[in-house]
Parts: sequence; C-alpha cells; structure tokens
Amino acid sequence: MRSNHVFAVLLFLSAAVSAQTLSVMSYNIRLDLASDGVNAWPNRKEMLTALIRYHAPDIVGLQEAQRHQLDAIAALLPEYAWVGVGRDDGKDAGEFMAILYRKEAVELMENATFWCSPQPWKPGRGWDASYNRVVTWGRFRSRNSGEVFYFYNTHLDNSGVTARRESAKLLMDSVNARTGILPVIITGDFNSGPADDPYGTIIAVTNRRVMKDAYTGAELPPYGPRGTFNGFSISEYAKEPIDYIFVSSGITVRSHAVLTDSYHGRVPSDHFPLLSIVRLPVTQ
Repeated sequence: MRSNHVFAVLLFLSAAVSAQTLSVMSYNIRLDLASDGVNAWPNRKEMLTALIRYHAPDIVGLQEAQRHQLDAIAALLPEYAWVGVGRDDGKDAGEFMAILYRKEAVELMENATFWCSPQPWKPGRGWDASYNRVVTWGRFRSRNSGEVFYFYNTHLDNSGVTARRESAKLLMDSVNARTGILPVIITGDFNSGPADDPYGTIIAVTNRRVMKDAYTGAELPPYGPRGTFNGFSISEYAKEPIDYIFVSSGITVRSHAVLTDSYHGRVPSDHFPLLSIVRLPVTQ
C-alpha cells in the first residue's frame, strides 16, 4: 500500500511540473522584401509556418513581422492568435514586434506597446536609431497551471549604439515597474552580442527583477549553434548571437535550442528561431 501511495504522489508531482511547462520561441521572420528574390516572403511563408506548427511553441516573440505577414500566419496557423501594433503609426504601418500565442495553451489578459524613445507613449524614433523601435508586452495566464506571467518582445536598432543601450534600459524599467513578483520572459533581436551593453543591462544583478539568458541557464546542454543570424545561408552564419530568450530567476529553463531547420538547402528566415522549454514557478 505504501508503494502505491508513493507512486501516486510521484504521478501527481510529475503532472504538476508538466502543467507548469511552457514552450517559448523567439523568431525574427524577416520582413517581406521583393529584393530578397527566392527568399522573399511569398516563397518561404509555408516553410516558416510549418516550422512553427511542428515545434508547436506555446508563445512566440516575432520580430520584423508586417501586417500582411501576420495575416498570412494567422490564416495558416489558426490555432494561434497574436497581439501587437505597427511601429510607424501604432496601428498597421511598419514592422510589428508581435506576440503569437497558442490559444489552447495561454490566455491573453492584458497587452500594450511602447516606443523606444524619450517619449515612449507615442510613435517616434529614439536617440541615434535608424528606425522606430518598439516593445510589445502582454500579461498571460497558462491554461494548464493557471500561473500568470509577463511576456516582453522587442527588436533593438541595427545601427544606433545609444539607442540600443537606452532601449534596453527602458525595457527593464517597464519590467521592474510593472511585473511585481510574477514571472517574466523577454524575447527579441537585440542586434548586439553577449559582451555588449544591452545584454548586460538585461541580466544586471542590480535590476529589481534578475533575468538570465536561457542559453546559459538551461539544465540540459544547449542544442544547435550559438549564432542566430544566418543571412539565408544554412552553412555560413554568425558565431555570436543577437537573438535571445531571457527569463526571470524563478523560471527554470529545462532546455534551449537554436533551430537550424532547412528545406532543400533553404532556411525560412535570415535568423534561426530560438526555442526554450521552461517551467514557471508557483506564484499563487
């Protein structure tokens, strides 16, 4: 009888851990440019959505998504919904830093977007940035465990060093001010390496919320290359990452991967997607 009781307890604990598990992806999908030729969006949208469908992440931070690309993703992946706004007008114009989420896995409770500038409440370009940049965040509830968490997604500027530094500070100011004790996940293309200011700003121990890189914090050895930008090449890609998944210290990262899925020598985007399996802490 005692062995049966122990077995039942183990089953219960296993189910509880499974319920708290969340599959998280970060993916710069590359905007639709006709000049990309064979790699333009119409020639790769099925590849990209097939990759997402197969790996079935519960929640995804998408970067560089234009409205018509999001509409195509929604049509091809009806099990997902998304939130976000265009960075140029706060509606449909320009790139979105959209949050894509599997409707059966998580429930959206609240969301908003702010601009990476000294006036974050309205569309605009900040500091030495080349483009408008935004952060989209959402408060979500896991349908399995009932746990509530925050999810932030961004794409920092490609050329403005000051803009990247100040944008990372602005992002963490929001995290520190808004999230309380709830778990936090940050995804994005930071256009900077682990030795640069934005990365250091995110993981700084002086933050009210201590964040960690899912790559370095995973329980299992990371899978795939460290570099995330591939320039549409499966064989020649950057050695250092510019895309990341960060999680707050209470979140356990079971595994982390940079996915190099290819189709007849072609990749779905000029960035590899990142996929982390995480366990949310119990906060209720």
